[in-house]
Amino acid sequence: MSLKKEYEYLIVGSGLFGSVFAHEATKRGKKCLVIDKRNHAGGNVYCENVEGINVHKYGAHIFHTNDKQIWDYVNSFVEFNRYTNSPLAFYQGKLYNLPFNMNTFYQLWGVKTPQEAKEKIQSQIEELNIQEPSNLEEQALSLIGPDIYEKLIKGYTEKQWGRSATELPAFIIKRLPVRFTYDNNYFNDKYQGIPIGGYNKLVEGLLKDIEVRLEVDYFEDREKWNALADKIIFTGKIDQYYNFQFGQLEYRSLRFDHEVHDVQNYQGNAVVNYTEREVPYTRIIEHKHFEFGTQPKTVITKEYPKEWTAEKEPYYPINDERNTEIFKKYQQLADGESNVIFGGRLAEYRYYDMHQIIGSALKKVSVHFGDE
Repeated sequence: MSLKKEYEYLIVGSGLFGSVFAHEATKRGKKCLVIDKRNHAGGNVYCENVEGINVHKYGAHIFHTNDKQIWDYVNSFVEFNRYTNSPLAFYQGKLYNLPFNMNTFYQLWGVKTPQEAKEKIQSQIEELNIQEPSNLEEQALSLIGPDIYEKLIKGYTEKQWGRSATELPAFIIKRLPVRFTYDNNYFNDKYQGIPIGGYNKLVEGLLKDIEVRLEVDYFEDREKWNALADKIIFTGKIDQYYNFQFGQLEYRSLRFDHEVHDVQNYQGNAVVNYTEREVPYTRIIEHKHFEFGTQPKTVITKEYPKEWTAEKEPYYPINDERNTEIFKKYQQLADGESNVIFGGRLAEYRYYDMHQIIGSALKKVSVHFGDE
């Protein structure tokens, strides 16, 4: 007869997936322990208070969803404001509105009607005569022509991925919307905003009354941690969980340089993208604008894409053919586990928006506890 373990669930990682799962399991009367290798909870949504401003320490996080249930869910922990993402692009001293819309087309060509804009784009596309785009460059050119591509896509994308646009798969560019209205709202989603008081409020709400131990590296003594609980929720790198037996999965990394400026308003917008290849950072974030701040100083963050190595933070999975094949092998092992649930960006090796992670966690909770 086995001894009763101290916890029913060990949750490895306190990002959104782990925090939602821990909250839902606790709500169902389960005893949970959350561990995280960082010195704070919340994963990449963590905010640091600097000069009274909630600084998104790991890059801009803007919540958006069409799912009312998920919107109501997050708002049950903290009220979200009405922030709307309307980024700008800076190219050779000029500013352009994003996403590509009538404001952008007017800035580029002086066109004033949707018909004029469509004709201009169409004439540029037809001249290229690209039948079947085989890479990102051809895909972008076949969608919006060379003017928009050269000024607003090429340099930014090549910096982001550290590769020439001709070496990148075509599907990446489909994340960029094109509109023939004067609308600078980046997302089409019905619900959009930032937690009032920052994302820490959301994570604190999710982890309320749950034991959390920080600065704990699961892999330094995994047998000890596994012995504490009946089941494990694992949100770290799936290849690391299986000791890299099929090889390492690859990522893109980022470096964030935070600066305090003794001005009230540095750039007048939360997000400005720098689309020239020659400018080393991809964007500057001015955090106070996420919450309509009026503090006397401001904090900006320059975001630099980086090649990933094992000691760097993994941010974007590289879902190319090679990595996808490796991941499938790990996925097969994960599917055979009876006491481990894998979830989140690193464990599922896919790019997730925040609402998708929360939705995925709630779905796995529902499946897992569905028979109880």
